[in-house]
Amino acid sequence: MTVKLTQVKQDFTEGLSHISRFWGLPKGMGAIFAVLYLSPNPLSLDEIVQETGLTKGAISTQIRTLARMGLAHRSAKIADRKDYYEAESDFYKSIRSILKERQNSEFDRAVRSVSETLAKLENNEVVGDKAEIQFIHKRVKALQEFFNALDSLTKAVVKLENLGLGNIKNILSVLK
Repeated sequence: MTVKLTQVKQDFTEGLSHISRFWGLPKGMGAIFAVLYLSPNPLSLDEIVQETGLTKGAISTQIRTLARMGLAHRSAKIADRKDYYEAESDFYKSIRSILKERQNSEFDRAVRSVSETLAKLENNEVVGDKAEIQFIHKRVKALQEFFNALDSLTKAVVKLENLGLGNIKNILSVLK
């Protein structure tokens, strides 16, 4: 049984759309990344619109987010005023970029808020229904532990970065 390349590309794009949605990002963001990733050449916003069926406004907004995350890069063509975009194909670099986004001050404020809430709960500063307080304490503590693990992962990735990608690949190949 043969399958047309257009169908394979469409299936891949739908798959990344669902993955994107699973991670709490817009489905369109996954579709945009998929289209860019499968393109051998940088694409303009108009070409991305044609490939995804999304509006130019939605693509413009989401491509900026992808660029901020390090998953897409802007490029230009000589004598052409349009911006073109291509996907980051180095996944280690992408993960590093996403984890570095963790260092964002907005995220730090959110983490601090969780820590402050946990401290109030653990210092018995909260009054109310005991069962509800225990439930909330358990939930907030779990979230705090997740953030602590994320911080540890971020630090580990930064340390691995200092070793160099070639060394990391050598280490990982030994573990296989």
